[in-house]
Amino acid sequence: MSNKPETPFHTYKKIFLKRMEQIGAIVEADIRKLSHDPFELLTRMIQPAIWLLIFGQAMAKTKAVPTGSLSYLDYIAPGILAQSILFIAIFYGIALIWERDMGILHKILVTPAPRSILVIGRALAAGIRGLSQIFIIYVISLFLGIHIRFDLTALLGVVVTVMLGGAIFSTFSLIIAAIVKKRERFMGIGQVLTMPLFFASNALYPIEMMPDWLKTLSKINPLTYQVNALRNFMITGSSTVYELANDFAVCILAFLILVVIATKIYPKILY
Repeated sequence: MSNKPETPFHTYKKIFLKRMEQIGAIVEADIRKLSHDPFELLTRMIQPAIWLLIFGQAMAKTKAVPTGSLSYLDYIAPGILAQSILFIAIFYGIALIWERDMGILHKILVTPAPRSILVIGRALAAGIRGLSQIFIIYVISLFLGIHIRFDLTALLGVVVTVMLGGAIFSTFSLIIAAIVKKRERFMGIGQVLTMPLFFASNALYPIEMMPDWLKTLSKINPLTYQVNALRNFMITGSSTVYELANDFAVCILAFLILVVIATKIYPKILY
């Protein structure tokens, strides 16, 4: 008895499962690196703790920033979480340079997995790495009396937003690494880019306080929309479905554009 020919559905299903398996392998390899260096998780606690415990409390005393019905600490807690993800993800590309120098990247690029799958796998791994920051920010927030929402929908929303933010900025980081190719240059450029991205967002102050030129930059900055979503899920719960859809649409569009760019220039780091 002859075998029945595969339908297009079964063909696409096989391809999809194969791609998911490839992405899973990339994510597993990256997370395994983190398990060998748990001290990295401890060092990640320092920066958000400084911002909330020192900067946040000092600025809250001045009452210089109008935050409406929210206390200043309530207002900036989601922004500090977004900042933590940004700072972790933006330096993710240095691992790409290290893998190139060690000869690992050559072996990865000769695998049959499409370049886009390699980029997406790394982006997903970076998003998962950022999840530890949620725990850190929530613990500090409870200590400071920040009014965090703990319902299941809010927590799931925070997880998805954090992973998407990590994916966006880690992919941006991969693009920078593929262009500059050297660790020293990458570190310098990474430090230059993080602060403008952070301050040209609504993480620390409302957009209404900004000069017009900075408002324009803020409106095209994906971090602004990440902070909007986090502030809704973590603190206010006041955003409409349309507002949340807009925030996620901008972030997803930014991620897709960066994936396309990263896919094209990813192999160039070898040359």
